[in-house]
Parts: sequence; structure tokens; C-alpha cells
Amino acid sequence: MAGEQPEKTWKMRVSFDLDEVLFVSPLDHKTEKELPFPWRSIFRERVRLGTPRLIRALQEDGFEVWVYTTSFRSETYIRQLFRLYGVRFDGIVNGQRHAKEVQGRKSEPQPNKLPSRYGISLHVDDESIVAVYGKMYGFDVFELNAQDDDWADKIIERARSIRRKEKERES
Repeated sequence: MAGEQPEKTWKMRVSFDLDEVLFVSPLDHKTEKELPFPWRSIFRERVRLGTPRLIRALQEDGFEVWVYTTSFRSETYIRQLFRLYGVRFDGIVNGQRHAKEVQGRKSEPQPNKLPSRYGISLHVDDESIVAVYGKMYGFDVFELNAQDDDWADKIIERARSIRRKEKERES
């Protein structure tokens, strides 16, 4: 209709750390079924139970889902591993990209993760220091440490809550 503004296509971004968040030990966490041979020989990490469902649910709900890790695993490796679970990430920041784009040539050390640099509103991590960085640099952190059967539902609710607050601020 004449005079109406088109709906904004902005999407909120949610990111996940890999080690101890999406990749966990089956000795103390529930995991997805092991990949079939020969993939399990190439991709040895075990994925936290519910990860593929959670990522797809977030994307279906209109969120972009990223990986933000200090790991130096290649973007190709990460994408290929998760494709075997039917997951496609909207973006990946690994150790190399972070070092280049966040630390760069700055002489003073930068935080080991800076999701706000990439427009990420919610980051899921197991490290308490990342929550401190979140307060300092303007991103929300969901701290995930132990086995939690309700972790996916809690993250979806937190993401929706942050999105509601961000939309209210824009209005």
C-alpha cells in the first residue's frame, strides 16, 4: 500500500562456541549418534545431543546461526562436519579470522571472543570470561557448562527474549 514502510529484513544472530559447547565428551554429556564410517574417522568430535534440532529451530524462527570459536579448525572442516548432521551455519568465525579481524595489528590484547564485532547478539559459551566480555562489549552470553537436558529450549527462549528487547528498542 502507498505510504507503508516495507518490513525490515534484519535478522538477529546467535553464535555458538565449539569445544565444550557443541563438541562434548560422551563420557559426561549426551551426544548425537556417532557418524558412520568413514566419516567418524575424519570427524572425531562428538556433537551435543539436540544440536542439529536446535540450530534448525533457531533458523526456522528467523535467527542467523553462527559458530564463533577460538579453535583453529578450518571453516571448511566445520561446515563439512555439520552438513553431515543436516546443519548449515550462516557464518563462522574461527581462530584465524578472529586474529585477523579482531586482534589485527593492535598492540594491546583484544578479548578472545568479540561477537558484537560481527553483529551477534547472543553467544553460547562455556567460559565465564566470555560473559564478562559480553557486559563490556555489548553482547549477551548464555553460559553452558554441564549436561542439561533442557539446554536447547533455554537457548531458544533467551534468543527470543533478546530479539523482543531489541525490537522494542528500535520502535
